[in-house]
Amino acid sequence: MAKRRNFLKVAGAASIAGLAGCSGGDGSDGSDGSDGSDGSDSESEPEMTFGGDGTVDFGISPSVPQEDLEVQYSPLLDHVGSYLRENHDVPEDLNVEGNVGSNYSAVIQSLGQGTTDIAETGPFAAGLGVMTDNAEIILQRYGYGGWEYKSIIATPNDSDITELSDLSGKTVAFSDRLSTSGALYPLYSVSNQGGLDVGNLPEGNGSQAEFDARFAGGHVGSYTLLEQGQVDAAAMGGFVRDTGTGPAPEEWQEVATTLHEDEGLPRAPIVVSPELDDGVKTAIQDAFLEGPDSIYDGADGEADTEDDLWFSRVREASQEDYQSVIDVADELGVGTDIFNQ
Repeated sequence: MAKRRNFLKVAGAASIAGLAGCSGGDGSDGSDGSDGSDGSDSESEPEMTFGGDGTVDFGISPSVPQEDLEVQYSPLLDHVGSYLRENHDVPEDLNVEGNVGSNYSAVIQSLGQGTTDIAETGPFAAGLGVMTDNAEIILQRYGYGGWEYKSIIATPNDSDITELSDLSGKTVAFSDRLSTSGALYPLYSVSNQGGLDVGNLPEGNGSQAEFDARFAGGHVGSYTLLEQGQVDAAAMGGFVRDTGTGPAPEEWQEVATTLHEDEGLPRAPIVVSPELDDGVKTAIQDAFLEGPDSIYDGADGEADTEDDLWFSRVREASQEDYQSVIDVADELGVGTDIFNQ
């Protein structure tokens, strides 16, 4: 069974302050000023640091195209920086920089190394980050109308594949080895419901699998391989089919048919580096929880336009909210070797 970790859910700065002041029965710290002081703490809060410097490094998963990073994320990153400067003792020149990782593994490992402070990533990657002490889950994102989403396996419209067992001997595209909807759940379904041997996927090269696996590096990339006729089937998040992320829905219907679908996957989290102080983690969490709706509207500042972020709000979250994903990874026997791929 995978290693489990228990996290204290932080409820914001007010809760932390309440805990800190509970040594006196009346809510004070027990000091009456008789020592010549006025009962206040003469030491100021130390200046917050992020990864040891004056920059908050925000890791972005490879599902976000590099060209979309600035227009989609700039208001959110600007808000986090402004919130920290206005509410906490941070370097005057503090800024928040977003960087797209080469893959999910790179994002998670950089959190563990302390070179990334906060990241948006997928549920599976975050779960493994928790299991390996590389990440802590603090928030869940709401998008496309819900807190949950779908995983699908699709085939070309003219395919003779009608059930998962028919994938034996076929070429199947997956998005990323650490993708929940684009690899983990599809592999579990192919094994559990299709009865096929998935070998050591998603960790290894898949040489023992009953099908040929190709990793496209992203959900739209997986669909593109299917569209171009390079694979017999493709696994991806259901949002590729349903939301116009990649092809328009009508374009999808002209190309692909849904072979299999898994529902109820918890939407993607936001995680922080375990190297950060607890106060810093809480400050980052609060920056999101107290942010205005406009931070999700993209660079043009208008809702329902092309540069909007795919998610529109967040809520507190912890490992418990993603335990179902961790359990599926455990069923497939996924371990830390996946970070070496």
